[in-house]
Amino acid sequence: MMQLADFEFVQLTQDTDILPFLSEDEDLNNFLIEDAKNYSADLMAVTYLFIDKEKQQTVAYFSLLNDKVAYDPRYKTIWGRINRRIHNSKRRRSYPSAKIGRLAVSKEYACNGLGSQILYLIKSYLVNNPKLGCRFITVDAYAKATDFYRKNDFEYFTMTDTLDATRLMYFDLKPFKKELESEQ
Repeated sequence: MMQLADFEFVQLTQDTDILPFLSEDEDLNNFLIEDAKNYSADLMAVTYLFIDKEKQQTVAYFSLLNDKVAYDPRYKTIWGRINRRIHNSKRRRSYPSAKIGRLAVSKEYACNGLGSQILYLIKSYLVNNPKLGCRFITVDAYAKATDFYRKNDFEYFTMTDTLDATRLMYFDLKPFKKELESEQ
């Protein structure tokens, strides 16, 4: 299995030369090439790249931005499930989260576990290097990617979007943090 550590990890800046990248999804390809720098310049999202220096290509990338998990009266059952995870004195109408705006692995490197390693990296970073409070990770997962996120312990916010092009999903970081602490 390939390891992320085999590749150079770079935060995209305005000066970064974006090396060739081709995934199965044209929208993900276009975001990296056409939009990622603009999102960064406008302080809307930060994109990180994994580069294969030998082949001079982008292996994978992901973008992160701020989000929140907020109460919606249409989904009381799901909100109850989320809220029960929070200590009574800390319960609110919304909770801080980080959103995965985009996550893609190039065709050449797909199906090697890199996507799951990226999710683990994101989770670990958010609990081990906190700069802001962040309880959840959210993602508007493409319908074809929901199995991947479910395999990585993400849950659906609702079942009303089952026929939509994307599904809103979340991951609770607190149990993950406890798991990491118990491993030490």
